[in-house]
Amino acid sequence: MKEDYYEILGLSKNATAAEIKKAYRKMAIKYHPDKNPGDSKAEDMFKKSAEAYEVLSNPEKKARYDQFGHQAFDGSGGFGGGGMNMDDIFSQFGDIFGGAFGGGGFGGFGGGGRRTVKGSNLRIRVKLTLEEIANGVEKKIKVKRKKVAQGTTYKTCSTCNGTGQVTRVQNTILGRMQTATTCSTCGGSGQIVDQKPTNADAHGMLSTEETVSIKIPAGVVDGMQLKVSGKGNDAPGNGIAGDLLVAIEEKDHPTLQREGDNLHYDLYVSIPDATLGASKEIDTVTGKVRIKIEPGVQSGKILRLRNKGIPSINGYGSGDLLVHVNVWTPKTLSKEQRAFFEKMSEDEHFQPKPEKEDKSFFEKVKDMFS
Repeated sequence: MKEDYYEILGLSKNATAAEIKKAYRKMAIKYHPDKNPGDSKAEDMFKKSAEAYEVLSNPEKKARYDQFGHQAFDGSGGFGGGGMNMDDIFSQFGDIFGGAFGGGGFGGFGGGGRRTVKGSNLRIRVKLTLEEIANGVEKKIKVKRKKVAQGTTYKTCSTCNGTGQVTRVQNTILGRMQTATTCSTCGGSGQIVDQKPTNADAHGMLSTEETVSIKIPAGVVDGMQLKVSGKGNDAPGNGIAGDLLVAIEEKDHPTLQREGDNLHYDLYVSIPDATLGASKEIDTVTGKVRIKIEPGVQSGKILRLRNKGIPSINGYGSGDLLVHVNVWTPKTLSKEQRAFFEKMSEDEHFQPKPEKEDKSFFEKVKDMFS
């Protein structure tokens, strides 16, 4: 069973954002790999505290965690909490450390203070149908990304001697002060191009097209962003590749409307079908199904098909399909049809006689949202 994020950072559940940041900084400095070389337990605590901070520092994720605990992120395909590696931590939370490790933000672990350089991220948008969202899908997308050209070699940067940082000492009225900044020659990687092909750029990189396989879990929503690690642009030297950020865009469905994990379907029936009852075929995200319309059905009645909606991204089952029955009133009539309805207008069977189960519009709306 996973440890509680608040307990990892030594916090109470009503901790403020500032307290969360302060607690994480304290834990990360204590268990930083540079201070605990070769200590696997310290490295494990370093990762756990970063995972806890990644969730608790994000208001939306924190609210989900406070309500559902670790289950809020189980099976979420990379949406928050879990699976963080050292490179993720160094690239995302370097500003937390300030000057704690040589004044240059995060030091690379085991790298003598050299900063781990990460390539830039790439962003793409993927359009999905409701059927793909309901069932999950694997998409193969062509992505243009920069990669280190074959034959490119690097050497130690002479400006910073491979540390990725330049230290300057200044005399001030308060005495000698030392500051460390990222090396402008190598960009903090500690390496510069030694040899490269003629078609590569100044950093030894080439623009290539690569087909990337993206596994999209069921239940994603419009605007949600997935991360495919290591499929962004390469970093020069021995850096790590950036990430591919995939934004989800939901396509409109011709007959279904989504509301959270529930789906809505407008079913129009004729007066004869509403009076006598009928069997109707409707759309669902798993194919067409037939439903029975009972005789005397009233316009506005909602039929609920359990678990025929969208699966929850957090693994809490599936939503429902709500079928809204609308009795269609003809706008034009023949003489015979008009004569029939004129005759029936005084018939007691055609007089409105709502029963208790025939709820008002406001009661139906209340039931729908509850």
